[in-house]
Amino acid sequence: MKWLEKLSSAINYIENNLDNKISYEEAAKIACCSTYYFQRMFTYVAGISLSDYIRRRRMTQAAFELQSTNIRVLDVALKYGYNSPTSFNRAFQNVHGISPAAAKNQGSMLNAYVPIKFLVQVLGGSAMQYRIEEKKAMRIVGVRTALSEDMEENHVLVPKFWNKTLQSNRFSEICALSNQIPYGVLGVTVYHNPNNIFYYIAAATNAPVPTGMLEHEIPAATWVVFECDGYFKESIQSIFKRFLTEWLPFSGYAYAELPDIEVYPIGNGSLRCGHSEVWIAIKKEKEN
Repeated sequence: MKWLEKLSSAINYIENNLDNKISYEEAAKIACCSTYYFQRMFTYVAGISLSDYIRRRRMTQAAFELQSTNIRVLDVALKYGYNSPTSFNRAFQNVHGISPAAAKNQGSMLNAYVPIKFLVQVLGGSAMQYRIEEKKAMRIVGVRTALSEDMEENHVLVPKFWNKTLQSNRFSEICALSNQIPYGVLGVTVYHNPNNIFYYIAAATNAPVPTGMLEHEIPAATWVVFECDGYFKESIQSIFKRFLTEWLPFSGYAYAELPDIEVYPIGNGSLRCGHSEVWIAIKKEKEN
């Protein structure tokens, strides 16, 4: 459960700096992971992006101050990091549905977003079927698209990339490459550094790299493998959320921060119905 404690400490840092500059790098350092993985894990667990969470919390605090004090709208905007009144008005209206000036009126309806608390809950939900695999280095070959550290942007980019690939001849070529475990077409998120983040649609293979494709080697690791019904983004995100909140806290393992792998079954050069899988690299949790 150490990682949940670290995540909570990172949230405390954010809460203590709502009226100051918030460093994603510092929050990630407190959570003991990279900035990219911190944002990614936060989004899966909280169901909202880190940037949206900070915006909602700041606008909640701004609304409290506008209603309970005589502070000017411009001063509130500056306090919460908005140098432009226009950008502050836009952010405020996106959260509350009314302007900051209107929020000063008694009886105005506003939205309050309370701080997130990460707690381990014992739930009587469905069982999580999983297996643990020890695997040597894995070579993947396929096509890729660049991602950013902005999770919201990536959630738009990846589905577009899948649609483009599925409609091209590349997809059947990737299907034909698959000859290593895990079999099927893979969706792989690879993080090198903030300027080099990629999403691959690829296959595990020992075949030569076709013209126009790229290869990447994933190091040897211990993997926890979960079954997933369907291919929809919501299903994959649900697996990651349950991994982080239900499986990982009690497992004795920590997240290894290696590429995450989605495995989609294929047949006759196309995706086929059935259970897909999510492969997540793990490592033994360090003792205090």
